[in-house]
Amino acid sequence: MLNSGTIQHLENALNYRTANHEAIANNISNADTPNYKAKSVEFRETLNSSLKAYRTDQKHIPFSTEAPNNPSFLTRTNTHTSYSHNGNNVDVDKEMSKLAENQLYYQALIQRMNGKFNSINTVIKGGR
Repeated sequence: MLNSGTIQHLENALNYRTANHEAIANNISNADTPNYKAKSVEFRETLNSSLKAYRTDQKHIPFSTEAPNNPSFLTRTNTHTSYSHNGNNVDVDKEMSKLAENQLYYQALIQRMNGKFNSINTVIKGGR
């Protein structure tokens, strides 16, 4: 049960949701800042897995397909749009919607992690 990796995956997901929350909060707080560009957070290994890499020589180091235990996040800046006359591209309504969605996912992850810990606690106590 402890070695299943579920807790590690939940922790990684919570870390992602926390980083995502920080990016969204930054976007909202800079909604009136001239030339500010909205940012978003993505799993780096998700981006890396979408990139194709080929070994052209057997002496080259092979590319790993394993996901790391501690994933890193990539912050992307959207520079292709502008919603305001001052060069800012933050859509507050969209950001508020993303914030609400992120909070729901975060709460669901917390509930799942609590359930996992409660199960472990029940096993430790011998089913009582």
